[in-house]
Amino acid sequence: MDRDLVERGRRGDREAFTVLVHQVSDALYAVAYRILRDTGLAEDALQNALVLAWRRLPHLRDAERFEAWIHRILVHACYDEVQRSRRWSANVRVLPVNGPTTPDETSAIADRDELDRAFRRLPVDQRAVFVLHHYLGLPLVEIAEMLEIPAGTARSRLHYATQGLRAALIGDGKPELEEGQLA
Repeated sequence: MDRDLVERGRRGDREAFTVLVHQVSDALYAVAYRILRDTGLAEDALQNALVLAWRRLPHLRDAERFEAWIHRILVHACYDEVQRSRRWSANVRVLPVNGPTTPDETSAIADRDELDRAFRRLPVDQRAVFVLHHYLGLPLVEIAEMLEIPAGTARSRLHYATQGLRAALIGDGKPELEEGQLA
């Protein structure tokens, strides 16, 4: 990230901010899509995050932290988008009917779709930590700092996301709840 562009953007230079947006928008969209699992919601979250970033850019304290700062804004925009678009969706599980015994392309597609459905069932805060850790490769300490949550919370969100995905793929599609955990 070009520190000079960030500094110019902080001073209100729209062209500098436009260049910054072009540098990070594809990566931000990929993160938003992986969290939200819907192209329309991801586009809305990205747009809202970029508008908010432009408004808050003069208040960014450390230009070196621009990428972490804008990712935090994006994740919170994803949270907001989920709240705005709460909708019911059918979770239909297709059972195999004496299908082929050797894997083929359709089984790979079915596996991917099953994983996608399982991922959609996770709470958005767990999805966010999972994506930031496994897609962006960020360490949990950095994710916690980025999202302004305790490191233990980031670890537990990743743990429950992994546990939920595993249970959904291995079991009956419903993650087992531990004592004291809300459904």
